[in-house]
Amino acid sequence: MTPDVARATTFENVTVIVTESLSKRFPRVTALDRLSLDIGPGVTGLVGANGAGKSTMIKILLGLSPATEGRAEVLGMDVATSGAAIRERVGYMPEHDCLPPDVSATEFVVHMARMSGLPPTAARERTADTLRHVGLYEERYRPIGGYSTGMKQRVKLAQALVHDPQLVLLDEPTNGLDPVGRDEMLGLIRRIHTDFGISVLVTSHLLGELERTCDHVVVIDGGKLLRSSSTSDFTQTTATLAVEVTDSDTHPDGAQAVRDKLAAAGVTLHEGLEHGLPGAGHILLVEATGEETYDLVRDTVADLGLGLVRMEQRRHHIAEVFRSEAQDQKQEANAL
Repeated sequence: MTPDVARATTFENVTVIVTESLSKRFPRVTALDRLSLDIGPGVTGLVGANGAGKSTMIKILLGLSPATEGRAEVLGMDVATSGAAIRERVGYMPEHDCLPPDVSATEFVVHMARMSGLPPTAARERTADTLRHVGLYEERYRPIGGYSTGMKQRVKLAQALVHDPQLVLLDEPTNGLDPVGRDEMLGLIRRIHTDFGISVLVTSHLLGELERTCDHVVVIDGGKLLRSSSTSDFTQTTATLAVEVTDSDTHPDGAQAVRDKLAAAGVTLHEGLEHGLPGAGHILLVEATGEETYDLVRDTVADLGLGLVRMEQRRHHIAEVFRSEAQDQKQEANAL
């Protein structure tokens, strides 16, 4: 057993992914620029705009593309020297459409399981279990060419899971899916870790997806690291109260009526209204200065004869933090 493989067998005690000053340069563009990361077990989101370097990073982590500078380890193994061993223990769901149209999901996933080293019987058993997990069991014998986009994405996910990896790398897994299909895929991704203990690195350019799914979020832009922190740190609570009220015949715009009365009482309010739950009104954003703000909001809503749907401390959205981080980076660069 090589040292790298020996380290991989005890990966629970090491970081799942480590990069140190990782760079990848092409003749006309720098895809990764001195990227240093330390990613632990769980579900980690890698977010950035198209062209930010996400897919390039995944190819390097799989040992499929050499880095220009720096180094990286996956499950304790060096990507430059242990690519084959890494790919035995890591599942990969590519972004692009790569499925053969004239074979069934069962045939394709069994083939991928055999390619990963599973014997025939184990490959067939694992394929049936995995296709059931991703919701394709009833459709498993149909040719892939007749599948919808959502079904094809599930096949790609199944082949990434069939050999029971310790880590899966999912490149834009919700691409091309409608809102319902996107929600279902995100649920499957979350279950990969919660039900089976497999760590996940998932890339996306849709920030809201990662906010709902991931334990940790890494933001990159132009190949550079903008921020790496837990999702709870990204979405930390603020001093702003989110107040949602129902409308009434007397006050058809309940949120605006509350806003007017609170403003007259000297309360600081944020501009604009956010959309609330179906059947309720809008969400009013109120600056809280203490417990008395909660009492004032409650009494105001009651005095107006409205229903209080919820009143809670608002949390940041990742999109807001991302915009703030990007603006700070540009301001620093312009100041130099």
